[in-house]
Amino acid sequence: MTKVNTDLQRERDNCTFNITELTNILDGGVQKTAERKLREDTVLKQLYNTTDVPAIYLSHKEKYEAAVKKACAMFQMIRKLQEEENTGMENYQALLGGSLGSAILGDGNPITLHYVMFIPTIMGQGTVEQQAYWIGRAFNLSIIGTYAQTELGHGTFIRGLETTATYDPSTKEFVLNSPTLTSYKWWPGGLAHTANYCIVMAQLYTQGKCHGIHPFIVQLRDEETHMPLPGIKVGEIGAKLGMNGTNNGFLGLEHVRIPRDYMLMKNSKVLEDGTYVNAPSSKLTYGTMMFVRVMLVNDMCNYIAKAVTIATRYSAIRRQSQPKPNEPEPQILDYLTQQHKLFVGIASVHAFKTNADWIWNMYNNVTAEMESGDMERLPELHALSCCLKAIVTADAAECVERCRLACGGHGYMLASNLPLMYGLVTAACTYEGENTVLLLQTARYLVKSWQQASSGNTLTPTVSYISRVGNGRRSPPWDNTIEGIVEGFYNVSAGKIGLCVAQIEKRQKSGMSYEDAWNMTSVQLISASEAHCRAIILSTYYKETQELVKTVSAELKTVLLQLVDLYVVYWAIARLGDLLRFTSISERDIEQLQNWYENTISKLRTNAVGLVDAFDIRDEILNSTLGSYDGRAYERLMEEAMKSPLNAQPVNESFHKYLKPLMQGKL
Repeated sequence: MTKVNTDLQRERDNCTFNITELTNILDGGVQKTAERKLREDTVLKQLYNTTDVPAIYLSHKEKYEAAVKKACAMFQMIRKLQEEENTGMENYQALLGGSLGSAILGDGNPITLHYVMFIPTIMGQGTVEQQAYWIGRAFNLSIIGTYAQTELGHGTFIRGLETTATYDPSTKEFVLNSPTLTSYKWWPGGLAHTANYCIVMAQLYTQGKCHGIHPFIVQLRDEETHMPLPGIKVGEIGAKLGMNGTNNGFLGLEHVRIPRDYMLMKNSKVLEDGTYVNAPSSKLTYGTMMFVRVMLVNDMCNYIAKAVTIATRYSAIRRQSQPKPNEPEPQILDYLTQQHKLFVGIASVHAFKTNADWIWNMYNNVTAEMESGDMERLPELHALSCCLKAIVTADAAECVERCRLACGGHGYMLASNLPLMYGLVTAACTYEGENTVLLLQTARYLVKSWQQASSGNTLTPTVSYISRVGNGRRSPPWDNTIEGIVEGFYNVSAGKIGLCVAQIEKRQKSGMSYEDAWNMTSVQLISASEAHCRAIILSTYYKETQELVKTVSAELKTVLLQLVDLYVVYWAIARLGDLLRFTSISERDIEQLQNWYENTISKLRTNAVGLVDAFDIRDEILNSTLGSYDGRAYERLMEEAMKSPLNAQPVNESFHKYLKPLMQGKL
């Protein structure tokens, strides 16, 4: 067994809580931890290959081909696991959304959308008959699907999509068409060369009338030869900042005909004669997008956990500077500034994991209510999934970048895995809804809730605070406790929403249209949505942890409550301007918050490595020279350097070809 770096081992020896106990909590129980470990052992033994040429040295084409090879091997394994365990989608979700999948596939998976968009859309929007026909074929990969919504000219604004699906009653077919270059579908993963079927979102026309966006199943390629079918213009969009194995594609449709029952008709329908039958609610189509946004919150936890594990372990073994003469260089983890960079990331994993579990439960409850025809809580869930997706992905991107910077120059190496991770995380800030647009979606719900509260109506649970603290009520005395800070954030949110409503109304009175008034207020509206989401995240994290610590050991309870303190006080200090504006916080309160924050950081210092060890991320999954369990960062950096093709020979041919003639003045 490889010897562990002495600094890292000392950190573990000094940990005050049982690391395995925390791992089990994060996994959801002892049994879940055992299942995850077994899954990792099985998959990594068969699929993880250290002799492969590092993907960073492959060409763009080679990266895709390697991703397909690994994806197929991985799904063969998942299929085997399904047969042995007779489970549902759990293994797919664990591998597609989790760290294990990214460890095997690295820079993107060309089959992911088949499972996270194609199948869920059919399940959510297909009739019983359509589900019976399509899902069996899709689940065992007899066909491979993707989901095409975004176009070259339109993304988050779905109503602006240009692709058309016109019903022809004489043949009982839909004719799908891309009328312009900007109507070409652009970005779907796996679309370019992997999928042979696709759910296409298109404007439905029947009997001379447009009925808006609806989902249609379109066959893209021949099931035997994989050649594109007539009228299908398909290809890859090119290299990106990250996710270059995902095979993102474009799709143009030239009057492509599909059978009538290839339109997913669980909600809206088109009868054989072309008669359009409305869905019970237009909001039923939100389902798939909300599902993916809710899943994304959990995905971001995985990436932050990996980043802070790498940076924290590296900070424990890296020694630098000499603040005290004649003393050895300290670990950089001993510097308060380094702790400030890293510890909020550790706390963020816990905060976001708590909120991910909370909104997942809410999603399942609301989905069940929708199935029985109750749409009452759907707008609330939609507003929450929008702002949580936006805030969590933005925070994750910031956290990964902060961890990279915390590792100094070595964090810039692709072998640290931090730059590659940033490419994956920052992508989430724009897919499944661009974050600014999503925050404005939440803002519409908040403005409407404010207006309902002003009329004396009862509000849904997550906005009920507007009735309590809004409408010009004076702020209560500032309470410098966790409960007081959370209440302060609710005051900030209510205050910002109220100002937005007042601004919109003022601008309308001056002669502006509502739309122009909204646009002129949109910067403030985004700020109000962010404040609302922060209040929800802080409140949920605090309340859920208060329940959790009733079931854990005293040692772990202390650490979990310290993480809550750190996270809540961190954001209080980060948003002091808002608190000064909307609450009665004083200068003395702020000084106490700063001391509280610094003292909490110091208390957590002893357990920093223990806390990231509790994430229990294997070296193969971290895939980082800097973050390995044994702390051999420098040795691993050199080992990876020697894998560079440029080190295969001592003299590169460019020397004789270009440099030597230049040096001899013969060019």
